[in-house]
Amino acid sequence: MKRKAQSPAVDDKLTKKKSKTSLGHDDAKKRFRKGLFDKDVLNKYTQGYAKSTPYKHSVIHELIDDTLLRTVREEIKDNVSFTPKETDIYKIHQSGDLANLDGLDDEALAKLPSLLTLRDAMYSQAFRDYVAHITGCGPLSGRKTDMAINVYTPGCYLLCHDDVIGSRKVSYILYLTDPDTPWKPEWGGALRLFPVQTIEGKDGQVARTPAPDVSKIIPPAWNQLSFFAVQPGESFHDVEEVYHAETKQQLEKEGGRVRMAISGWFHIPQIGEDGYVAGAEEKLAKNSGLMQLQGNPDQYDMPRPKPITVEQPQPSSPEDFDETDLEYLLKYMAPTYLTPDTLDQVRDHFDEASSIVLPNLLNKKFAKKLQEFVAAQDGSPLPEDSADVEKGPWRVAKPPHKHRYLYLQPDNTTTKKNGASKKEDNSPIKELLEEFLPSPQFRRWLQMATSSVIESHDFMARRFRRGKDYTLATGHEGKPRLELTLGITPTRGWGDEDDAEESAAEEENGDNSKTNTKGKGKGKAKAEAPKKKKNKDSKEEEEEAATEVGGHEVYMAGDDDASEDAAVYKSGGDDDNILFFQAAAWNKMTLVLRDSGALKFVKYVSRKAPGDRWDISGTFEVEEEEEDSGDDAAGAGGGVGVFDDTEEEWNGFPSSSDSDSD
Repeated sequence: MKRKAQSPAVDDKLTKKKSKTSLGHDDAKKRFRKGLFDKDVLNKYTQGYAKSTPYKHSVIHELIDDTLLRTVREEIKDNVSFTPKETDIYKIHQSGDLANLDGLDDEALAKLPSLLTLRDAMYSQAFRDYVAHITGCGPLSGRKTDMAINVYTPGCYLLCHDDVIGSRKVSYILYLTDPDTPWKPEWGGALRLFPVQTIEGKDGQVARTPAPDVSKIIPPAWNQLSFFAVQPGESFHDVEEVYHAETKQQLEKEGGRVRMAISGWFHIPQIGEDGYVAGAEEKLAKNSGLMQLQGNPDQYDMPRPKPITVEQPQPSSPEDFDETDLEYLLKYMAPTYLTPDTLDQVRDHFDEASSIVLPNLLNKKFAKKLQEFVAAQDGSPLPEDSADVEKGPWRVAKPPHKHRYLYLQPDNTTTKKNGASKKEDNSPIKELLEEFLPSPQFRRWLQMATSSVIESHDFMARRFRRGKDYTLATGHEGKPRLELTLGITPTRGWGDEDDAEESAAEEENGDNSKTNTKGKGKGKAKAEAPKKKKNKDSKEEEEEAATEVGGHEVYMAGDDDASEDAAVYKSGGDDDNILFFQAAAWNKMTLVLRDSGALKFVKYVSRKAPGDRWDISGTFEVEEEEEDSGDDAAGAGGGVGVFDDTEEEWNGFPSSSDSDSD
């Protein structure tokens, strides 16, 4: 999915656009450091660019005249407003497009003279020629300026992408970090480059896809410019998370760890500029698409679906369960979910809402065994390199511009040759993947709970490592399908405990409701930030409780407006397009009937998270039924149901003559 830069205004005082100032070579050069344009300096950067890996890039230190850049930084701090923006791929604070500086009125422009001077210098003929010489990319436009100020504070990041959109030719970033408090690499915020793997298929066609691990790390530094030519299928990079400090006092001492930078692109020449070629932008877009599709790189995406087809699928009823079946389910499931009343309520709510949350689905005995195992794994260190990780039973999801996490499929758990230990082979995770969830007994229970007929199932265990893993927003093609997520994250502090606390409070107040509608409007589950613990004596603890660490799974309505980024879900508190939202949790199953118009992703897990995010993910193809007009899948009913998790004594399903369902 391509991301289009949003451009909130630097100020709201936009008037008729004025023409940009064209700087002569001598005037432009005065705004850069002395000696930058010397021939031997230019040649040094050009030679370094040609030899750089994993793809060609350059880093220039002390680019701009220091006095000018310090003044720019102060102007930005005093006069430029920033909008917090959050999507599946990034979390940042962003200014408006600095091209809009020409549209500001005289009063507003008077507050930003140095910023305007810097922009004109960056897009001057002298500097564009300098960049073109180093990169060998050909002429660059001075008319189409494309730059914004981005601020990354602790917890902010930008995930893997290649910058290929429209007429972009060169991508750059100029750092405006605190000049008097040098940035430390351990604070994060680095520009990181991904190597590209070349894979030759059986048909001889060659595909290129990014490796899951970065190979070049460029930490921020005051007045440092990093840049590279935008190359389809090759220029993959990300911005490392800016990491939280251990304490508030440490953060203040370090100046807040504010990673401010001006980032943008140089474009191909526009109409009327030297080097303009009619149709070049369309040709560039076409060639970019062909290069990205060459060799069908999607065929090398991992994991690959491994659905198991159900022979002769048919509906389920209580009469399908004999005593042996029920005893089997009781080995794993909490008894309350096997009582007729509960099952009726689950089914009724799911039929209405197309989604539901089932807390404490696993019984106490099995849940305890599972939690002990997962907690032990969570506390054990993992190799940093993906190749080393894959010496064990877990695999790394790839490519990173789509997703990255560790996964375990049912047939992987018994693969001895890859180093799987006997302990892992006998793990309760394997028991869930290979025995309980694919069992005919659970399938029949699930069919009754969702009023569906399951045609196939596909399960996978996932581990999202803190500071590393995520999935980006994707849709799916075809008819609606049933999706299951069983949260098995053993740590607390993900923002999910508040619901349990609220439920307990409601019980104390005499509210025995079995469902909790969180939706705002029809079928839209509101994503609420974790509520701060009220403690008048400790403001720091209150702020700590509000820290978001990611790891939540989100379903969103797709956006028909191609000019908008469909995966924007937090911008100024607007999250009305969210259909379903679930934080990482322990022993909590979510069921969602998802149609092809719904996007889904798991938010990047911050290094600040209390541990890794663990779950079992399941996908079920189901027989399609006629839908009532006005209803859509993926949360189309009255909100998300959350059931009472109190275990009850199980008396089994009644015979059909004893049934008292309404």
